[in-house]
Amino acid sequence: MDHFLYRDGALHAEDVPVAEIAATVGTPFYVYSTATLLRHFRLFDEALDGTDHLVCYAMKAASNQAILKTLAQAGAGMDVVSIGEYLRAKAAGVPGDRIVFSGVGKTAEEIRTALQGGLRQFNVESEPEMEAISAVAQELGVVAPITVRVNPDVDARTHAKIATGKSENKFGIPISRAREVYAHAAALPGLEVIGIDVHIGSQLTELEPFELAYKKVADLTEVLRADGHDIRRLDLGGGLGIPYTRSNEAPPLPTDYGALIKRTLGHLGCEIEIEPGRLIAGNAGLLVSRVIYVKQGEGRDFLIVDAAMNDLIRPAMYDAHHDIDPVIEPAPGVEAYPYDIVGPVCETGDTFARQRPLPPLAAGDLIAVRGAGAYGAVMSSEYNTRPLVPEVMVHGDQFAVIRRRPTFDEIINRDTIPEWL
Repeated sequence: MDHFLYRDGALHAEDVPVAEIAATVGTPFYVYSTATLLRHFRLFDEALDGTDHLVCYAMKAASNQAILKTLAQAGAGMDVVSIGEYLRAKAAGVPGDRIVFSGVGKTAEEIRTALQGGLRQFNVESEPEMEAISAVAQELGVVAPITVRVNPDVDARTHAKIATGKSENKFGIPISRAREVYAHAAALPGLEVIGIDVHIGSQLTELEPFELAYKKVADLTEVLRADGHDIRRLDLGGGLGIPYTRSNEAPPLPTDYGALIKRTLGHLGCEIEIEPGRLIAGNAGLLVSRVIYVKQGEGRDFLIVDAAMNDLIRPAMYDAHHDIDPVIEPAPGVEAYPYDIVGPVCETGDTFARQRPLPPLAAGDLIAVRGAGAYGAVMSSEYNTRPLVPEVMVHGDQFAVIRRRPTFDEIINRDTIPEWL
């Protein structure tokens, strides 16, 4: 469910007409619904009622500080994968003891900054990283809390580029080597081994891969405890998918996911962390764009819009589907017409949809790309010297620009010409 609905023939973001935002900030732009963000966070939080738990929002999905602050005030922790994300979370007012630091390539300087600023734990991905954290912790005279990310070799049945739990993926240590690696961690000074971390992929639409992975984690917990390790926290990652199209069967609900966690791991008495990102932010955002031209091609018509692949790269990168709706609701009985919806970037891949049925549209009309709240603005670029588009947040009948559109002068003046030119 989201809070982007037609009212009196016009698409609204909560209580604000989308066309009103377009008239104020120009197009294209992202718009996020506060009510949807909070609803989706609370679904996860409530799904784990009765357990000691923390829902850490995976902020790589959408990291504007307004989004982070909204979720943090509701009780969310944060999962970060770079020192930039860590500093962004801190700037949004998230305390260090609610920040989990994941990622395969943490540098010594990143480790130092996080230890000095405070954090909940490092999710360690390799033995060299473990040794680097130990060295920095010793240098600073502190103890670094860590979990070790294990790779359970489970097929998440998702897109190959976002599967992370198979043996050939770069993430974590093989679960078959876990006892050896945990023994190594326990012997290193400056580390406190507190738990296990696992994450098998993103946009999962079935619960079975989670169950297979979590049963392996449960068995490993018992083995490691028998070896003398104080395993008291289980970080289970995120990955639950969202419905990108109304015609597809909906992925499992957070309530079902929470029940699975309790069934497979509840007997261990561990604190549970989960790291949802896409399901919290995905359907909480739209990318709104305006039609520039309607172009007749050979056997097909093109809607050329002012958003492009640099603004939302998912269709080009993953062949991802996003539902697309006109901002003005079509009258009953209006016949849909197939369009290729494309942007102005000089790439054939700059295509949002092919032969997508829509009511007849004309230059100047607005469209809304749904499910764009996750991995939309955060993956955007200035390719073709196109400015990053504004981000807007709606709260009831109010809206605010939470990232403005830069000017061309600001973009161009960032370049520095060397003296010899």
